[in-house]
Amino acid sequence: MFIITSYPSIHFLLKLITTILILLNPSPNNATHNTKPTPNFQIQESTIKDIQKAFKQNTLTSLQLLHFYVKQINKLNPTLRAVIEINPDASAQAKAADTRRAKGEARKSWVDGIPILIKDNIGTKDKMNTTAGSYALLGSIVGFDSGVVKRLRDNGAVILGKASLSEWANFRSNFAPSGWCARSGQGKNPYNLSATPCGSSSGSAIAAAANMAAVTLGTETDGSILCPSSANSVVGIKPTLGLTSRGGVVPISPRQDTVGPICRTVTDAAYVLESIVGYDPYDSEATMKATKYIPIGGYSQFLKLDGLKGKRLGILRKSFFDDVSPYLATVYNQHFRTLRQRGAVILDNLEIPTYDAMSSSNYEEMLLETEFKLALNSYLKQLVKSPVRSLADVIEFNRKHAHKEMIKEYGQGIFYSAEATKGIKSKEKKALATLASWSRDGFEKVMNEKRLDAIIGPGYSSFTSVLAIGGYPGISVPAGYDEDGAPFGIMFGGLKGSEPQLIEIAYAFEQATLVRKPPAF
Repeated sequence: MFIITSYPSIHFLLKLITTILILLNPSPNNATHNTKPTPNFQIQESTIKDIQKAFKQNTLTSLQLLHFYVKQINKLNPTLRAVIEINPDASAQAKAADTRRAKGEARKSWVDGIPILIKDNIGTKDKMNTTAGSYALLGSIVGFDSGVVKRLRDNGAVILGKASLSEWANFRSNFAPSGWCARSGQGKNPYNLSATPCGSSSGSAIAAAANMAAVTLGTETDGSILCPSSANSVVGIKPTLGLTSRGGVVPISPRQDTVGPICRTVTDAAYVLESIVGYDPYDSEATMKATKYIPIGGYSQFLKLDGLKGKRLGILRKSFFDDVSPYLATVYNQHFRTLRQRGAVILDNLEIPTYDAMSSSNYEEMLLETEFKLALNSYLKQLVKSPVRSLADVIEFNRKHAHKEMIKEYGQGIFYSAEATKGIKSKEKKALATLASWSRDGFEKVMNEKRLDAIIGPGYSSFTSVLAIGGYPGISVPAGYDEDGAPFGIMFGGLKGSEPQLIEIAYAFEQATLVRKPPAF
Protein backbone atom coordinates (compact mmCIF):
# COMPACT_ATOMS: atom_id res chain seq x y z
CA MET A 1 0.00 0.00 0.00
CA PHE A 2 1.32 3.44 -0.87
CA ILE A 3 0.73 6.14 1.71
CA ILE A 4 1.46 9.84 1.81
CA THR A 5 5.08 9.99 2.84
CA SER A 6 5.83 13.69 2.51
CA TYR A 7 3.87 16.88 3.03
CA PRO A 8 4.13 20.10 1.03
CA SER A 9 6.27 22.82 2.57
CA ILE A 10 4.69 26.00 3.96
CA HIS A 11 6.29 27.80 1.01
CA PHE A 12 4.49 25.49 -1.41
CA LEU A 13 1.12 25.92 0.34
CA LEU A 14 1.40 29.70 0.44
CA LYS A 15 2.39 29.82 -3.21
CA LEU A 16 -0.49 27.54 -4.21
CA ILE A 17 -3.04 29.53 -2.18
CA THR A 18 -1.75 32.85 -3.54
CA THR A 19 -1.95 31.62 -7.12
CA ILE A 20 -5.46 30.29 -6.62
CA LEU A 21 -6.59 33.64 -5.21
CA ILE A 22 -5.11 35.40 -8.23
CA LEU A 23 -6.93 33.13 -10.62
CA LEU A 24 -10.22 33.30 -8.76
CA ASN A 25 -10.19 37.12 -8.66
CA PRO A 26 -9.81 38.62 -12.12
CA SER A 27 -8.54 42.17 -12.31
CA PRO A 28 -11.13 45.02 -12.35
CA ASN A 29 -10.11 45.80 -15.93
CA ASN A 30 -11.62 42.47 -16.95
CA ALA A 31 -14.71 42.56 -14.79
CA THR A 32 -16.94 41.95 -17.80
CA HIS A 33 -15.77 38.31 -17.97
CA ASN A 34 -18.38 36.07 -16.39
CA THR A 35 -16.63 33.55 -14.13
CA LYS A 36 -19.46 31.02 -14.04
CA PRO A 37 -20.22 28.76 -17.00
CA THR A 38 -23.70 28.69 -18.47
CA PRO A 39 -25.71 26.17 -16.37
CA ASN A 40 -26.53 23.92 -19.36
CA PHE A 41 -22.87 23.08 -20.03
CA GLN A 42 -21.29 20.35 -17.88
CA ILE A 43 -17.51 20.81 -17.67
CA GLN A 44 -16.90 17.63 -15.69
CA GLU A 45 -15.71 14.93 -18.12
CA SER A 46 -16.09 17.27 -21.09
CA THR A 47 -13.90 16.54 -24.10
CA ILE A 48 -11.96 18.97 -26.26
CA LYS A 49 -14.70 18.77 -28.90
CA ASP A 50 -17.37 19.48 -26.25
CA ILE A 51 -15.39 22.46 -25.02
CA GLN A 52 -14.71 23.92 -28.47
CA LYS A 53 -18.40 23.60 -29.33
CA ALA A 54 -19.30 25.43 -26.11
CA PHE A 55 -16.78 28.14 -26.96
CA LYS A 56 -18.40 28.67 -30.37
CA GLN A 57 -21.91 28.72 -28.88
CA ASN A 58 -20.81 31.27 -26.24
CA THR A 59 -21.89 28.97 -23.42
CA LEU A 60 -18.36 28.74 -22.02
CA THR A 61 -15.22 30.85 -21.94
CA SER A 62 -11.62 29.80 -21.46
CA LEU A 63 -11.53 31.77 -18.24
CA GLN A 64 -14.55 29.93 -16.87
CA LEU A 65 -12.98 26.64 -17.84
CA LEU A 66 -9.72 27.61 -16.17
CA HIS A 67 -11.54 28.56 -12.97
CA PHE A 68 -13.27 25.18 -12.90
CA TYR A 69 -9.95 23.32 -13.08
CA VAL A 70 -8.33 25.57 -10.47
CA LYS A 71 -11.29 24.85 -8.19
CA GLN A 72 -10.86 21.12 -8.80
CA ILE A 73 -7.15 21.37 -7.99
CA ASN A 74 -7.89 23.33 -4.84
CA LYS A 75 -10.39 20.69 -3.76
CA LEU A 76 -8.59 17.47 -4.71
CA ASN A 77 -4.88 18.20 -4.74
CA PRO A 78 -4.37 18.11 -0.95
CA THR A 79 -5.11 14.38 -1.20
CA LEU A 80 -4.19 13.39 -4.75
CA ARG A 81 -0.98 15.46 -5.03
CA ALA A 82 -1.22 15.65 -8.81
CA VAL A 83 -0.19 19.29 -9.24
CA ILE A 84 2.99 21.01 -8.08
CA GLU A 85 2.35 24.56 -9.31
CA ILE A 86 -0.40 26.60 -10.95
CA ASN A 87 0.74 29.03 -13.61
CA PRO A 88 0.34 32.65 -12.39
CA ASP A 89 -0.09 33.66 -16.04
CA ALA A 90 -2.84 31.15 -16.80
CA SER A 91 -5.64 33.67 -16.21
CA ALA A 92 -4.09 36.14 -18.64
CA GLN A 93 -3.66 33.41 -21.25
CA ALA A 94 -7.30 32.35 -20.87
CA LYS A 95 -8.51 35.93 -21.23
CA ALA A 96 -6.36 36.36 -24.32
CA ALA A 97 -7.95 33.27 -25.85
CA ASP A 98 -11.42 34.65 -25.09
CA THR A 99 -10.50 38.00 -26.64
CA ARG A 100 -9.20 36.32 -29.82
CA ARG A 101 -12.40 34.34 -30.10
CA ALA A 102 -14.58 37.45 -29.60
CA LYS A 103 -12.71 39.17 -32.43
CA GLY A 104 -13.11 36.19 -34.73
CA GLU A 105 -9.39 35.44 -34.51
CA ALA A 106 -9.47 32.05 -32.81
CA ARG A 107 -6.51 29.82 -33.69
CA LYS A 108 -7.23 26.96 -36.08
CA SER A 109 -6.31 24.39 -33.48
CA TRP A 110 -8.18 21.93 -31.29
CA VAL A 111 -6.26 23.12 -28.21
CA ASP A 112 -6.93 26.86 -28.62
CA GLY A 113 -8.09 28.16 -25.24
CA ILE A 114 -7.76 24.73 -23.59
CA PRO A 115 -5.99 24.55 -20.17
CA ILE A 116 -3.24 21.93 -20.22
CA LEU A 117 -1.13 20.61 -17.35
CA ILE A 118 2.53 19.96 -18.15
CA LYS A 119 4.68 17.37 -16.37
CA ASP A 120 7.26 19.15 -14.21
CA ASN A 121 10.24 17.91 -16.20
CA ILE A 122 9.02 19.75 -19.33
CA GLY A 123 10.54 23.23 -19.46
CA THR A 124 8.47 26.41 -19.52
CA LYS A 125 10.11 29.83 -19.80
CA ASP A 126 7.74 31.67 -17.51
CA LYS A 127 7.14 32.26 -13.81
CA MET A 128 6.89 28.54 -13.04
CA ASN A 129 9.71 26.23 -12.01
CA THR A 130 10.91 23.19 -13.95
CA THR A 131 12.32 20.84 -11.34
CA ALA A 132 11.52 17.20 -12.14
CA GLY A 133 9.92 17.22 -8.69
CA SER A 134 13.22 17.89 -6.89
CA TYR A 135 14.20 20.76 -4.62
CA ALA A 136 17.61 20.66 -6.27
CA LEU A 137 16.24 22.50 -9.31
CA LEU A 138 13.91 24.86 -7.45
CA GLY A 139 14.75 28.39 -8.56
CA SER A 140 16.51 27.31 -11.75
CA ILE A 141 15.68 29.26 -14.90
CA VAL A 142 15.39 27.70 -18.33
CA GLY A 143 16.55 29.56 -21.42
CA PHE A 144 13.58 28.71 -23.64
CA ASP A 145 10.21 27.00 -23.74
CA SER A 146 10.50 23.29 -24.44
CA GLY A 147 9.61 22.39 -28.01
CA VAL A 148 6.23 20.89 -27.11
CA VAL A 149 5.26 23.85 -24.92
CA LYS A 150 6.16 26.30 -27.69
CA ARG A 151 3.86 24.40 -30.05
CA LEU A 152 1.06 24.46 -27.47
CA ARG A 153 1.46 28.20 -27.00
CA ASP A 154 1.53 28.76 -30.78
CA ASN A 155 -1.71 26.77 -30.98
CA GLY A 156 -3.35 28.95 -28.33
CA ALA A 157 -3.36 26.51 -25.41
CA VAL A 158 -3.49 27.80 -21.83
CA ILE A 159 -0.58 26.44 -19.77
CA LEU A 160 -2.42 25.63 -16.56
CA GLY A 161 0.49 24.46 -14.41
CA LYS A 162 3.01 21.75 -13.62
CA ALA A 163 1.96 18.19 -12.84
CA SER A 164 3.75 16.10 -10.24
CA LEU A 165 5.76 13.02 -11.13
CA SER A 166 7.99 10.32 -9.78
CA GLU A 167 11.00 12.46 -8.90
CA TRP A 168 13.64 12.74 -11.64
CA ALA A 169 11.25 10.66 -13.79
CA ASN A 170 11.78 7.73 -11.43
CA PHE A 171 15.53 7.71 -12.02
CA ARG A 172 16.92 8.61 -8.60
CA SER A 173 16.30 5.45 -6.64
CA ASN A 174 14.88 1.96 -6.95
CA PHE A 175 13.20 2.33 -3.57
CA ALA A 176 11.02 5.43 -3.95
CA PRO A 177 7.38 4.54 -4.69
CA SER A 178 5.85 5.48 -8.03
CA GLY A 179 4.29 8.92 -7.93
CA TRP A 180 6.47 10.32 -5.14
CA CYS A 181 8.52 13.48 -5.41
CA ALA A 182 9.91 15.76 -2.74
CA ARG A 183 8.10 18.89 -3.88
CA SER A 184 4.56 17.52 -3.78
CA GLY A 185 4.67 14.27 -1.84
CA GLN A 186 3.00 11.00 -2.79
CA GLY A 187 0.63 11.06 -5.75
CA LYS A 188 -2.52 9.02 -5.15
CA ASN A 189 -4.67 6.95 -7.45
CA PRO A 190 -8.13 8.61 -7.54
CA TYR A 191 -9.91 5.27 -8.03
CA ASN A 192 -8.27 3.56 -5.06
CA LEU A 193 -6.05 5.63 -2.80
CA SER A 194 -4.15 2.51 -1.79
CA ALA A 195 -3.41 1.44 -5.38
CA THR A 196 -0.34 2.58 -7.28
CA PRO A 197 -0.76 5.61 -9.56
CA CYS A 198 2.29 4.28 -11.41
CA GLY A 199 4.89 6.61 -12.88
CA SER A 200 6.71 8.56 -13.74
CA SER A 201 3.95 10.69 -15.35
CA SER A 202 1.72 9.98 -12.36
CA GLY A 203 0.50 13.53 -11.76
CA SER A 204 -0.46 13.99 -15.39
CA ALA A 205 -2.54 10.79 -15.36
CA ILE A 206 -4.12 11.47 -11.95
CA ALA A 207 -5.07 15.01 -12.98
CA ALA A 208 -6.62 13.93 -16.27
CA ALA A 209 -8.59 11.15 -14.56
CA ALA A 210 -9.86 13.40 -11.78
CA ASN A 211 -10.87 16.30 -14.05
CA MET A 212 -8.16 18.60 -12.72
CA ALA A 213 -7.26 19.52 -16.29
CA ALA A 214 -8.81 19.09 -19.71
CA VAL A 215 -5.73 17.25 -20.95
CA THR A 216 -2.12 16.78 -19.85
CA LEU A 217 1.36 16.03 -21.15
CA GLY A 218 3.67 13.31 -19.82
CA THR A 219 7.06 11.92 -20.76
CA GLU A 220 8.30 8.38 -21.15
CA THR A 221 11.67 6.67 -21.13
CA ASP A 222 10.27 3.21 -20.38
CA GLY A 223 6.61 2.89 -19.38
CA SER A 224 6.19 6.35 -17.87
CA ILE A 225 3.21 7.35 -20.03
CA LEU A 226 1.74 3.90 -20.65
CA CYS A 227 1.81 2.65 -17.05
CA PRO A 228 0.17 5.64 -15.28
CA SER A 229 -2.41 5.85 -18.07
CA SER A 230 -3.30 2.22 -17.45
CA ALA A 231 -3.32 2.63 -13.65
CA ASN A 232 -5.56 5.73 -13.70
CA SER A 233 -8.05 4.72 -16.42
CA VAL A 234 -6.97 7.28 -19.00
CA VAL A 235 -5.52 7.18 -22.52
CA GLY A 236 -1.80 7.69 -23.04
CA ILE A 237 0.12 7.89 -26.30
CA LYS A 238 3.84 7.16 -26.24
CA PRO A 239 4.93 8.48 -29.66
CA THR A 240 7.62 7.26 -32.02
CA LEU A 241 11.02 8.57 -30.89
CA GLY A 242 11.51 12.09 -32.24
CA LEU A 243 7.91 12.61 -33.34
CA THR A 244 7.63 15.08 -30.45
CA SER A 245 10.57 17.22 -29.39
CA ARG A 246 12.58 16.53 -26.23
CA GLY A 247 14.19 19.97 -26.45
CA GLY A 248 13.94 21.66 -23.05
CA VAL A 249 12.92 18.48 -21.22
CA VAL A 250 14.94 17.28 -18.21
CA PRO A 251 16.52 14.21 -19.81
CA ILE A 252 17.27 10.61 -19.00
CA SER A 253 18.21 9.23 -22.41
CA PRO A 254 18.02 10.89 -25.85
CA ARG A 255 17.83 7.33 -27.20
CA GLN A 256 14.54 6.57 -25.44
CA ASP A 257 12.94 9.78 -24.10
CA THR A 258 9.68 10.98 -25.65
CA VAL A 259 6.80 13.34 -24.81
CA GLY A 260 3.15 12.45 -25.28
CA PRO A 261 -0.45 13.24 -24.33
CA ILE A 262 -2.41 11.77 -21.43
CA CYS A 263 -6.15 12.37 -21.75
CA ARG A 264 -9.52 10.87 -20.92
CA THR A 265 -10.30 9.80 -24.49
CA VAL A 266 -8.44 8.60 -27.57
CA THR A 267 -9.96 11.53 -29.47
CA ASP A 268 -8.47 14.11 -27.12
CA ALA A 269 -5.11 12.33 -27.17
CA ALA A 270 -5.10 12.46 -30.98
CA TYR A 271 -5.96 16.17 -30.94
CA VAL A 272 -3.13 16.95 -28.53
CA LEU A 273 -0.63 14.78 -30.41
CA GLU A 274 -1.58 16.67 -33.57
CA SER A 275 -0.68 19.92 -31.79
CA ILE A 276 2.79 18.97 -30.52
CA VAL A 277 4.50 16.94 -33.28
CA GLY A 278 7.11 18.38 -35.59
CA TYR A 279 10.65 19.61 -36.11
CA ASP A 280 12.42 21.49 -33.33
CA PRO A 281 15.90 23.04 -33.72
CA TYR A 282 16.60 22.18 -30.06
CA ASP A 283 16.11 18.49 -30.89
CA SER A 284 17.02 18.70 -34.54
CA GLU A 285 18.38 15.25 -35.40
CA ALA A 286 15.58 13.15 -33.90
CA THR A 287 12.71 15.45 -34.90
CA MET A 288 14.00 15.83 -38.46
CA LYS A 289 14.15 12.03 -38.89
CA ALA A 290 10.63 11.65 -37.54
CA THR A 291 8.97 14.32 -39.72
CA LYS A 292 8.46 11.68 -42.43
CA TYR A 293 6.01 9.93 -40.09
CA ILE A 294 3.70 12.94 -39.63
CA PRO A 295 0.56 12.42 -41.75
CA ILE A 296 -0.78 15.23 -43.90
CA GLY A 297 -4.07 16.29 -42.36
CA GLY A 298 -3.13 15.33 -38.81
CA TYR A 299 -4.17 12.46 -36.57
CA SER A 300 -7.84 13.23 -36.04
CA GLN A 301 -8.64 11.75 -39.47
CA PHE A 302 -7.85 8.31 -38.04
CA LEU A 303 -10.62 8.38 -35.43
CA LYS A 304 -12.71 5.74 -37.21
CA LEU A 305 -15.44 3.58 -35.68
CA ASP A 306 -14.50 0.77 -38.07
CA GLY A 307 -10.81 1.17 -37.32
CA LEU A 308 -10.46 -2.48 -36.27
CA LYS A 309 -11.80 -3.90 -39.51
CA GLY A 310 -9.12 -5.93 -41.26
CA LYS A 311 -6.41 -5.04 -38.72
CA ARG A 312 -3.98 -7.85 -37.95
CA LEU A 313 -3.28 -7.95 -34.22
CA GLY A 314 -0.90 -10.21 -32.31
CA ILE A 315 -1.62 -11.07 -28.68
CA LEU A 316 1.19 -11.59 -26.18
CA ARG A 317 -0.95 -14.08 -24.27
CA LYS A 318 1.76 -14.99 -21.77
CA SER A 319 2.11 -11.39 -20.61
CA PHE A 320 -1.67 -11.13 -20.20
CA PHE A 321 -2.33 -14.27 -18.22
CA ASP A 322 0.76 -14.92 -16.08
CA ASP A 323 -0.19 -14.29 -12.45
CA VAL A 324 -3.56 -12.62 -13.07
CA SER A 325 -6.79 -13.33 -11.25
CA PRO A 326 -9.58 -15.32 -12.91
CA TYR A 327 -11.59 -12.12 -13.04
CA LEU A 328 -8.96 -10.24 -15.06
CA ALA A 329 -8.50 -13.25 -17.33
CA THR A 330 -12.22 -13.21 -18.08
CA VAL A 331 -12.19 -9.50 -18.86
CA TYR A 332 -9.18 -9.79 -21.18
CA ASN A 333 -10.73 -12.72 -23.05
CA GLN A 334 -13.92 -10.71 -23.53
CA HIS A 335 -11.88 -7.87 -25.01
CA PHE A 336 -10.21 -10.27 -27.43
CA ARG A 337 -13.66 -11.45 -28.55
CA THR A 338 -14.69 -7.83 -29.07
CA LEU A 339 -11.65 -7.21 -31.25
CA ARG A 340 -12.61 -10.19 -33.42
CA GLN A 341 -16.26 -9.13 -33.57
CA ARG A 342 -15.18 -5.69 -34.79
CA GLY A 343 -13.31 -7.21 -37.69
CA ALA A 344 -9.76 -7.66 -36.44
CA VAL A 345 -7.71 -10.69 -37.43
CA ILE A 346 -6.22 -12.07 -34.21
CA LEU A 347 -2.95 -13.97 -34.07
CA ASP A 348 -3.04 -15.53 -30.61
CA ASN A 349 -0.14 -16.83 -28.51
CA LEU A 350 2.28 -14.56 -30.35
CA GLU A 351 5.90 -14.72 -29.28
CA ILE A 352 8.71 -12.22 -29.81
CA PRO A 353 12.00 -14.20 -29.87
CA THR A 354 13.98 -11.51 -28.04
CA TYR A 355 11.19 -10.48 -25.64
CA ASP A 356 12.64 -12.04 -22.50
CA ALA A 357 16.13 -10.76 -23.26
CA MET A 358 14.88 -7.20 -23.80
CA SER A 359 12.74 -7.18 -20.67
CA SER A 360 15.30 -8.73 -18.32
CA SER A 361 18.72 -7.70 -19.64
CA ASN A 362 20.80 -5.24 -17.61
CA TYR A 363 21.94 -3.59 -20.85
CA GLU A 364 19.13 -1.03 -20.82
CA GLU A 365 19.76 -0.03 -17.21
CA MET A 366 23.52 0.26 -17.77
CA LEU A 367 23.05 2.39 -20.88
CA LEU A 368 20.42 4.61 -19.28
CA GLU A 369 22.73 5.37 -16.37
CA THR A 370 25.56 6.29 -18.74
CA GLU A 371 23.30 8.37 -20.98
CA PHE A 372 21.62 10.06 -18.02
CA LYS A 373 24.87 11.45 -16.64
CA LEU A 374 25.92 12.82 -20.03
CA ALA A 375 22.50 14.25 -20.90
CA LEU A 376 21.76 15.72 -17.46
CA ASN A 377 25.15 17.40 -17.17
CA SER A 378 24.60 18.99 -20.57
CA TYR A 379 21.08 20.11 -19.64
CA LEU A 380 22.14 21.65 -16.33
CA LYS A 381 25.05 23.55 -17.86
CA GLN A 382 22.70 25.17 -20.38
CA LEU A 383 20.31 26.58 -17.77
CA VAL A 384 20.30 30.35 -17.42
CA LYS A 385 20.39 29.94 -13.65
CA SER A 386 20.60 26.84 -11.48
CA PRO A 387 21.62 25.83 -7.95
CA VAL A 388 23.22 22.72 -9.51
CA ARG A 389 25.31 22.34 -12.66
CA SER A 390 26.05 18.61 -12.74
CA LEU A 391 24.81 15.26 -11.48
CA ALA A 392 27.56 15.43 -8.86
CA ASP A 393 26.08 18.73 -7.65
CA VAL A 394 22.62 17.16 -7.41
CA ILE A 395 23.98 14.28 -5.35
CA GLU A 396 25.68 16.73 -3.00
CA PHE A 397 22.53 18.85 -2.76
CA ASN A 398 20.57 15.78 -1.73
CA ARG A 399 23.15 14.96 0.93
CA LYS A 400 22.86 18.46 2.39
CA HIS A 401 19.07 18.44 2.22
CA ALA A 402 18.52 14.79 3.07
CA HIS A 403 15.41 15.46 5.16
CA LYS A 404 13.54 17.38 2.45
CA GLU A 405 14.57 14.88 -0.22
CA MET A 406 13.93 11.84 2.01
CA ILE A 407 17.37 10.42 1.28
CA LYS A 408 17.36 8.24 4.39
CA GLU A 409 14.08 6.63 3.32
CA TYR A 410 14.63 6.27 -0.43
CA GLY A 411 18.29 6.92 -1.13
CA GLN A 412 19.78 7.96 -4.47
CA GLY A 413 21.35 4.71 -5.62
CA ILE A 414 20.71 5.24 -9.33
CA PHE A 415 22.40 8.65 -9.09
CA TYR A 416 25.50 7.05 -7.55
CA SER A 417 25.62 4.38 -10.26
CA ALA A 418 25.18 6.97 -12.99
CA GLU A 419 27.85 9.26 -11.58
CA ALA A 420 30.32 6.36 -11.62
CA THR A 421 29.90 5.83 -15.38
CA LYS A 422 32.67 6.95 -17.75
CA GLY A 423 30.81 7.64 -20.98
CA ILE A 424 30.08 5.57 -24.08
CA LYS A 425 33.01 3.14 -24.25
CA SER A 426 33.42 -0.23 -25.96
CA LYS A 427 31.18 -2.03 -23.46
CA GLU A 428 28.40 0.48 -23.96
CA LYS A 429 28.77 0.40 -27.74
CA LYS A 430 28.44 -3.37 -27.67
CA ALA A 431 25.30 -3.08 -25.55
CA LEU A 432 23.82 -0.54 -27.95
CA ALA A 433 24.48 -2.83 -30.90
CA THR A 434 22.94 -5.78 -29.05
CA LEU A 435 19.76 -3.88 -28.18
CA ALA A 436 19.44 -2.69 -31.77
CA SER A 437 19.76 -6.26 -33.04
CA TRP A 438 17.18 -7.48 -30.52
CA SER A 439 14.72 -4.86 -31.77
CA ARG A 440 15.41 -5.68 -35.41
CA ASP A 441 15.40 -9.47 -35.03
CA GLY A 442 12.56 -9.53 -32.50
CA PHE A 443 9.75 -6.99 -32.60
CA GLU A 444 10.36 -5.71 -36.13
CA LYS A 445 10.86 -9.16 -37.62
CA VAL A 446 7.66 -10.51 -36.07
CA MET A 447 5.66 -7.44 -37.10
CA ASN A 448 6.86 -7.70 -40.69
CA GLU A 449 6.72 -11.49 -41.12
CA LYS A 450 3.23 -11.75 -39.61
CA ARG A 451 2.11 -8.57 -41.42
CA LEU A 452 0.81 -7.16 -38.14
CA ASP A 453 -0.66 -3.71 -37.61
CA ALA A 454 -0.06 -3.92 -33.85
CA ILE A 455 0.90 -6.18 -30.98
CA ILE A 456 -1.28 -6.18 -27.88
CA GLY A 457 -0.08 -6.34 -24.29
CA PRO A 458 -1.48 -5.46 -20.84
CA GLY A 459 -1.55 -1.77 -19.97
CA TYR A 460 1.65 -2.21 -18.07
CA SER A 461 4.06 -5.06 -18.63
CA SER A 462 7.61 -5.58 -19.83
CA PHE A 463 6.23 -4.95 -23.32
CA THR A 464 6.91 -1.28 -22.54
CA SER A 465 10.64 -2.07 -22.55
CA VAL A 466 10.39 -3.55 -26.03
CA LEU A 467 8.69 -0.38 -27.28
CA ALA A 468 11.06 1.90 -25.37
CA ILE A 469 14.31 0.29 -26.50
CA GLY A 470 13.28 0.34 -30.15
CA GLY A 471 11.74 3.83 -30.11
CA TYR A 472 8.36 2.39 -31.15
CA PRO A 473 4.98 3.97 -30.37
CA GLY A 474 2.29 2.62 -28.07
CA ILE A 475 -1.19 3.57 -26.86
CA SER A 476 -2.79 2.52 -23.58
CA VAL A 477 -6.60 2.50 -23.39
CA PRO A 478 -8.79 1.80 -20.31
CA ALA A 479 -9.74 -1.88 -20.18
CA GLY A 480 -11.46 -2.32 -16.83
CA TYR A 481 -11.25 -2.25 -13.03
CA ASP A 482 -10.04 -5.02 -10.78
CA GLU A 483 -11.81 -6.47 -7.75
CA ASP A 484 -10.59 -3.55 -5.63
CA GLY A 485 -11.71 -0.92 -8.12
CA ALA A 486 -8.19 -0.16 -9.40
CA PRO A 487 -8.06 0.47 -13.15
CA PHE A 488 -6.10 -1.51 -15.71
CA GLY A 489 -5.53 -0.90 -19.40
CA ILE A 490 -4.76 -2.58 -22.68
CA MET A 491 -1.80 -1.52 -24.80
CA PHE A 492 -1.34 -1.44 -28.56
CA GLY A 493 2.22 -1.15 -29.91
CA GLY A 494 3.47 -0.84 -33.47
CA LEU A 495 6.41 -0.02 -35.71
CA LYS A 496 7.87 3.47 -35.94
CA GLY A 497 5.43 5.90 -37.50
CA SER A 498 2.42 3.64 -36.99
CA GLU A 499 0.49 6.16 -34.87
CA PRO A 500 -2.28 6.40 -37.54
CA GLN A 501 -3.00 2.66 -37.37
CA LEU A 502 -2.68 2.58 -33.59
CA ILE A 503 -5.14 5.46 -33.24
CA GLU A 504 -7.62 3.66 -35.51
CA ILE A 505 -7.29 0.49 -33.43
CA ALA A 506 -7.41 2.25 -30.05
CA TYR A 507 -10.36 4.46 -30.97
CA ALA A 508 -12.42 1.59 -32.38
CA PHE A 509 -11.68 -0.50 -29.28
CA GLU A 510 -12.54 2.39 -26.96
CA GLN A 511 -15.85 3.06 -28.69
CA ALA A 512 -16.74 -0.65 -28.76
CA THR A 513 -16.16 -1.07 -25.03
CA LEU A 514 -16.65 2.38 -23.41
CA VAL A 515 -14.97 1.07 -20.28
CA ARG A 516 -13.83 4.30 -18.71
CA LYS A 517 -15.81 5.85 -15.86
CA PRO A 518 -14.85 8.87 -13.75
CA PRO A 519 -13.47 8.22 -10.27
CA ALA A 520 -15.93 8.48 -7.40
CA PHE A 521 -13.32 10.38 -5.37
